[in-house]
Order: sequence, then structure tokens, then C-alpha cells
Amino acid sequence: MPLEAFQQSEPLTLGVELELQLVNTHDYDLAPYATDMLRLMDKHALPGSVVPEMTSSMIEISTGICHSAAEVLGQLTPIRDALVKSADKLNIAVVGGGTHPFQQWHQQRIYDKARFHELSALYGYLTKQFTIFGQHIHIGCPDADAALLMLHRMSRYIPHFIALSASSPYVQGQDTAFDSARLNSVFAFPLSGRAPCVLTWKEFEAYFDKMTATGVVKSMKDFYWDIRPKPEFGTIEIRVCDTPLTIERAAALAGYVQALAAWFIDTQPFTPCEDDYLVYTYNRFQACRFGLDAVYVEPGTGQHMPLSEHILQTIEQITQHAARHGAAPALQMLRNDVLTSHNDARWLRERQAKEQLLGEVTRQASRRFRGEAI
Repeated sequence: MPLEAFQQSEPLTLGVELELQLVNTHDYDLAPYATDMLRLMDKHALPGSVVPEMTSSMIEISTGICHSAAEVLGQLTPIRDALVKSADKLNIAVVGGGTHPFQQWHQQRIYDKARFHELSALYGYLTKQFTIFGQHIHIGCPDADAALLMLHRMSRYIPHFIALSASSPYVQGQDTAFDSARLNSVFAFPLSGRAPCVLTWKEFEAYFDKMTATGVVKSMKDFYWDIRPKPEFGTIEIRVCDTPLTIERAAALAGYVQALAAWFIDTQPFTPCEDDYLVYTYNRFQACRFGLDAVYVEPGTGQHMPLSEHILQTIEQITQHAARHGAAPALQMLRNDVLTSHNDARWLRERQAKEQLLGEVTRQASRRFRGEAI
């Protein structure tokens, strides 16, 4: 199958997808209610879409095309409110976070959809272990070549997105010592990692043709890269973020991506190269393991610095671009998080230290998703 043509999109437009947990209100373990939730959600006229995910205790919501972080929040809010209303009817709850703190992967059920069954047949137990929850952010690009340039520029900031969104410290009842343990499950897939460092669509098409000729790849969906082109949308899709505990943080992360992209387009700050990726895996690991306390290695110079310092420097660099696109409040929210070294992983650990029971932590996280002050 040939690679789809790269469609036109309005540069710097946004789209956000959130994978969410469905839990019972007895012990707050995952509950297989996706079919019932989809039936109830179908009665609401909402922006974007609500669709099933790999296992039946998951659901994915998405916005339509947005022009600002405020518009992202404006679309996520009625979707969230409809989700909460539907969940209340079923006596379940909806929760953010990158992993469920204590679910057992072997108890999960594959959602009854042909592609999910095909993936289960191919990947075995990894498919059920893929009961993890991420935020994907799409950003509109001027053209196909510009999309690849933006993709590889954005790759330098993957540790930022991981640390700022990290919300998966617990797996199967244990503190993993990672802020984002979710990504360890993604890395197990053979076509995960990063895209090849090519900067023209012609070169990318040649790469895609070689991959499809091997029989390993049939479409872009087979690549589980941290960032991948989405030619049918005219976007690139950033896939490393954990699902935040609140839609406000999800919208702020989208605003950060938009401000970065505007800076790239307006100033062309650097030209990516293969050597940028010498420190890529190390930087990504640091962000997953230590979150905002990670070490960051600058690809261009090899300088080591605190990741939090690099994020603050970047926010300073892109402030005027953020203001021009309405993303200044998003950057301010994230800046405050960095200054206080506080992400959702930290919040979850603080709650667990106080409450002890992870079920209670999940209950309180479900209240945060509803928009309650916790």
C-alpha cells in the first residue's frame, strides 16, 4: 500500500486525543464498560469523537480541529462533562493518569474490534499490557517537508512533554520509581522509538516503501513512534505524553506544543541532524525515570543541565510566540509546575503517602477529572 499523500492543513492548528480509564466505584479497579459508555455518549451532540481502545476498560476522546489551547479546553470540557454524566448512570467513574495503579493486565479483555484482535494475535500478552493511557497532540504543518522538519525539531523536546505530563508512577500495585512507567510498555513494541532522520517527504516515501516491501509494515498505524507524521490530517502527532489527571493540564500541554511549533516556523532555530539522536534515548529515559528532576543533555553542545532548567529556558524563548497564539496561560501553568517541581506523578505519590490505599488515590483522581478541587 503506497503512503498517503500529505493533506493540507492550517499551520499550528491543534487536535488532542485522551485515552481514559473506566473504573468501578467499589474498589476503583478497571471495569469493562466501554460498550455501555459508547452507547450513552452517542446520545450527546459533542465536538470531536469518542471511540473504543484496545481493552474494554478504556475509552478515547478527541477534539475537533482547534486554534488555541483555550479552544482545546473549550471542546474537552463538554466531552468530559458528558463522560462524567454517563459514568454516573453506570455507577462507574472516569479517571486520567498514564497507568491504572493496581489493575492486573491478565484480567483485561480485548475490545471486540477486528484490528484489536489482529494486534492481540500478533503481540500476545503485550496487547493486554497495553492497557495504558496517553495523550496524543496533533499540530498542523504547512506542508509535508515542513512536517518532517517540525517532527525532528520537536524530538529535542520529547523529555519536556514526558516530564510535564508524567502520571504513571504505579504499576500493578507497586511504585515503579518512574514518573512515567507507561512508556516502558510502549518501548516493548518492535516499531516504537523514533522516526528515521529524513527531512524531505520524498526521502520519507522511499523509507516507507522499503518498510512495506519487507511485509512488516502495512500503514502508518504500524509505527508506534514517539512522534509520527499523520499525512491524512496534514499534521504530526506527538505520542509520548501520559494522560494528565485533568483536562486543564491536557490543554496546557497542547498550548506548549503550539508555542514551540510557532517558534520553529517563525525563527527556524536549528536544523535537525542524525547526531541529535545520540542522546535521545538517554534524555527520554531520564524524563521517564525522574520526571522534572531529570538531567537533560543538550543535543547540539553535549551540555548537561537539569531538565527543569532547560524547560524554563525554552518557555522564556517561546513566550512571545505563545502570546501571539493565546498560549501564554498554558505556559504560565506549566512554568509554575516546573518551579514547584510538581507534576501529576508527584500528586499521586503525595496522595498515596497520605491515604496508603491506591483505591482511595484512584477515587480522588476520579474527582480531579470531574473538575473538583482536591
